[in-house]
Amino acid sequence: MTAPLQPPDPDYAERVRASFARQAAMTTIGATLAEVQPGRVVITMPWAAHLTQQHGFLHAGMVSTALDSACGYAGFTLMPADAAVLTIEFKINLLAPAQGDSFRMVGTVIKAGRTVTVAEGHAYAVHNGQEKLVATMGCTLMAVLGRNNVRG
Repeated sequence: MTAPLQPPDPDYAERVRASFARQAAMTTIGATLAEVQPGRVVITMPWAAHLTQQHGFLHAGMVSTALDSACGYAGFTLMPADAAVLTIEFKINLLAPAQGDSFRMVGTVIKAGRTVTVAEGHAYAVHNGQEKLVATMGCTLMAVLGRNNVRG
């Protein structure tokens, strides 16, 4: 059994929420921060017509955007208080059309390192209370320290 993850910053949840609040992209797509735990973040968002592609499914770019943030903030929970986080790579697998009333993006840390963290994400479409996995993501993150123009 794996020991529970211990964030180096006891105020990690407040730091994540403050950073998320500054993300205009998340506001634009209607995403909200639903859960913040050490090494795990959940972002939810409603279906919105202006975020769809030509068939009425949530656009893959919107799924990627929200899932990237879920993974990034999951990693950020385990970084020092003076760190910022940036994604340095991700791969997304689109498994099914993103069709639902709302969406739930779950980011989970696989391996937290001093500089590089690896996370995975799962995107679910929610319809009539039932969830369907629509995408997975592998994400590599970097802790950024000592750069005045990049803050948490």
